[in-house]
Order: sequence, then structure tokens, then C-alpha cells
Amino acid sequence: MSDASIFPLDRPPMTSNLPESSAPSDAVLDAADASAPAGRKRPKPGERRVQILQALATMLEQPGADRVTTAALAARLDVSEAALYRHFASKAQMFEALIEFIEQSVFGLIHQLNDREPDPVLRSRRLVTLLMQFGEKNPGMARVMVGDALVYENERLQQRMNLFFDKVESTLRQNLREVAVLNGTATPTVDAAADASVVTAFCVGRLQRFARSGFKRLPSENLDHGLAVLLPVLHA
Repeated sequence: MSDASIFPLDRPPMTSNLPESSAPSDAVLDAADASAPAGRKRPKPGERRVQILQALATMLEQPGADRVTTAALAARLDVSEAALYRHFASKAQMFEALIEFIEQSVFGLIHQLNDREPDPVLRSRRLVTLLMQFGEKNPGMARVMVGDALVYENERLQQRMNLFFDKVESTLRQNLREVAVLNGTATPTVDAAADASVVTAFCVGRLQRFARSGFKRLPSENLDHGLAVLLPVLHA
């Protein structure tokens, strides 16, 4: 798998990436959109829910954007706030759906890396690269990943993103333990844990700088040099 195969959150494809358990029933959707003006085309089952998430992600992409309110989100979609709550019980649930998309997308690619790349250094480098590319191509998601978009939201959302990076670090730790063993270090587990912590902090820092620079400082900036320093290639 090439690093270029990372997927942006292109607006239409997001439908297929949402968890099936999140899809509302036809009956709920019919009730939700029954009050729409006669001239407005009623969304297909599940489509309104996706539109809400796409609108939220787009609003988060605005540099320097303040907290996204349900009133602003409803205005962007030209619906009432009550219409939003017919599809999501709360704004926190909307963010949870975005986080689930991030988790499924990123960890799906990480699993592919684990299956296809035998070299633990290259596997780790490509993991970092795909994480940077995902954030770069999905600025709104990057703000969620580093917590900037979650500051005034439910605390459990930030805890879930913390767990996301804990899992990334755990994967790196497994990879780097292989590297430490190949290098013949005396304490491979300890070394791997320390190295994985540094690499994960690098990833979070790059994404955070991207979000806080108004998306001007790209995560991929001089990435090859950074990877060469953090994850040097093994020599036979």
C-alpha cells in the first residue's frame, strides 16, 4: 500500500463509512423530514444524518472557528434545531459519530499496514505518514483529533480521542519492539515504549500545529526528514 492511498473525507463517500449501527430507521427519517417544505426534496434514508455530519466537519474546517453551536449548524443546513435532534440525541453524539469515522478509517489502514509491511521501521514510518495525511486532508477532523474542537464539549469525547492516540502508541510500541530486538538492545520493551511515546508526541504535535496555525503549517512539512531522525532505517 502506498502512502498516497490515504482517503480524504470527500463529502459523498462518508455515507458508506458511517457505522451501520448509527443509521436511523426509515420511519424515524420519514418523521424527521415530514415537515420539510413541499418544494424541498426529502433526503433518502440515512442521508440527512450524513449531511449533518458533513456540515459539522465543514464548519470545523474554518480557521479560527469558535465553538460550533447547534443553532449555527441548523442554519447552515436550513433546518430547525429540532430537526437535528431527530437524528442525533445530542451534539456530543454528532461528535462521537465523527470520532468513530476517524477511528475506523485510520485503524483500518493501520491493520492493512500490519498485514502487508514486514519491515517494522517502514511500517512505523507509514503509520505516521498516513496519520499526517489523514489530518491534512481532513482539517476539521484534525481539530477533533487534537481536541481543539472538543474544548467545550462533553469530557468523554476528549477521553475517547486520548484513547485513540493510546492505541496508535501501542501499535508503534509493538513495531519498535521488533526494531529493538533486531538491533540487539538489552531492554527492547523499555526502549520501544520510550521511542513510541516520542513518535506519538511528534504526531500529536504536528496535527496540533496544523490546527492552531489555521491549517497553514501542514503536518507533512519536512516529514521525510523528521521520520529519518525519529525512525532511522535498519542496516543489515
